[in-house]
Amino acid sequence: MKRTIKLLALAAALAVFAVPALAQNDQCTDENKDLWYAKTFLPNFKGDAAQQKLAYDAAMKYINACGLDDQYAKYMKRVLVDPVDANAKTADIGKLFDAAVKGNKYAEQMRLGKQLLEKDPDNVDLNVILGIAGLGDASLLNEAATYATKAISLIESGKTPKVYTKDQALAQLDWTIARSKLTSAPADAITDLLKAAKIESEVKKNPALYVDLAAAYANGSRQKLTAEYQASLKPDKTETDQSKVILENLNRVIDNQIDAMARAAALTPDATKKKELITDLAVDYKYRNKAATDANVTELVAKVLSTPIPDVPTPVTSVPGPSPSSTPATNGNGSNGTPANGGANNGTKPTGSVTNNTSTTGKGTTGTGTSTPAGTAKPTATPTPQRKPLKFRRN
Repeated sequence: MKRTIKLLALAAALAVFAVPALAQNDQCTDENKDLWYAKTFLPNFKGDAAQQKLAYDAAMKYINACGLDDQYAKYMKRVLVDPVDANAKTADIGKLFDAAVKGNKYAEQMRLGKQLLEKDPDNVDLNVILGIAGLGDASLLNEAATYATKAISLIESGKTPKVYTKDQALAQLDWTIARSKLTSAPADAITDLLKAAKIESEVKKNPALYVDLAAAYANGSRQKLTAEYQASLKPDKTETDQSKVILENLNRVIDNQIDAMARAAALTPDATKKKELITDLAVDYKYRNKAATDANVTELVAKVLSTPIPDVPTPVTSVPGPSPSSTPATNGNGSNGTPANGGANNGTKPTGSVTNNTSTTGKGTTGTGTSTPAGTAKPTATPTPQRKPLKFRRN
């Protein structure tokens, strides 16, 4: 029993002296410097992950004990400690970025993605994700458009994205660029929207793309041509040779707007939103096709997806002769009920994934009917019905 008590006492005594002994082992002595640098760091810092950890720990002991005053500490910090710390920080940011992508937190994606791009600016997946972030958050559109342009350039140079298929990525990137122009340059947005539309991807099934296209026509080409048409009329508001040419070009733009609206309606699954779109569509369609009925509008919506999407109308510089005062609804483009002057049809447009708040009609614009012989009264202005913005979820 006495022996047991003595052993316990000895163990306690050794424990008391163990702490200062261990502390002394981390002192900045020549012996420790040699152990940490020459015997541990140098043989391991270029090895595998386990060896590099040994080297890193030894370097940190050296730096913490001796500081950065000598060349060996500075060398270890430069070749191993700083790179490892930077990689660890990047890995942490990467985890946060992945969480932001999974959680559809677009502002966080933009903030964290920028930090990751500082180290890897040509990372195609990072540029793609940031490039389409504006489709989920309109406040990011201008920034997103910059990354979208870079992403498209990287893809066209041969880099292959992993986060989306190539076509899906390109369609959404083109859509981002188009959306960034919808307010400031809607006519330019049409080109990018049609570019996205010609890519075969899931994007083309999103009705919001065609809502954007209709808005781009309404607030871009249609608004501009309407102003030019009104300015070209005689003081008594009768036609001139110039006004008839402008009117022909205007009607072709309206027909393309009608086509885009019909596609949006055809692709919209929600019955209430679909009805709103068809109501707006019917106003312009019946204006361009004087004898049209609701049945004709329904027929147009039912068949429009089987027809190619019309390209931007080629401007005309002359009108061959007097045009009919109205185009019969059944004489649109064969029997499918589409308008007669819609321009050449080609290609079908895909769409990205996004929340849409764009009006489908030309707000503040006045369209006009078909061409009217000179000397007659000005056609009645096209009404611009107001409707609630439609929202579509990002894919």
